[in-house]
Amino acid sequence: MNLDDILGPIGDAIDAFFASPLTQLAIQALAVYFVLIWLASAFWAFRDMQQRSANPILPYLAAVLIIVLTPLFFIAGVIVYRIVRPHEKVGEAYERGLAEEALLAEIDSIEHCPTCHRKIHDEWIICPTCRSRLKRVCPNCSRLVGIDWSLCAWCGRDFERREPVMAVGAVPVPRYVADDQAAAEPPTAAVPVSSSTPAPAAQAAEPRARATRAAGGSARSTTSS
Repeated sequence: MNLDDILGPIGDAIDAFFASPLTQLAIQALAVYFVLIWLASAFWAFRDMQQRSANPILPYLAAVLIIVLTPLFFIAGVIVYRIVRPHEKVGEAYERGLAEEALLAEIDSIEHCPTCHRKIHDEWIICPTCRSRLKRVCPNCSRLVGIDWSLCAWCGRDFERREPVMAVGAVPVPRYVADDQAAAEPPTAAVPVSSSTPAPAAQAAEPRARATRAAGGSARSTTSS
């Protein structure tokens, strides 16, 4: 018994297996499956590169890389593409840029001393480190204002206009208060003075004159007696 007698039946069995219609259908289905996976991988590489690069040519190159390797070696093309593709997508890079800008804006919003560049509080008037003047107090509303402000943003006080000098000891009265008091006082009617009506000072002096005349008369009577 030679080797051909042993391998002959095995070969016939293999040929019969592959010649079977069911086996042929399975092989065709498997081939269609690999082709679909091959084309789907090329389309996936195309769409993935669109999301990772703004260059309009790179997506087509990624798809061509997988298509050229045929359904037999496209897996190697997918591995190579995953190695050389950009690390982050365009949307992720944009979100990262926005986060960095927001962080920088937050850092810029923190006030720093213009002299020593130390972090300061927004209600400080003098820097405790270098003693630089940071803000001043409005003389009208007592709110904190900037050193370079020409007027107060809270009450409208103009710092560049000089106020009139008042006498020593005089109390300044706002103009609107004086106007309100003048409007609240009722008008005083003029009282006519009659010639027959004695003045109040004359009425008060008349009893004293009578008493003086009576004292003078009694003194004359005493002398004559």
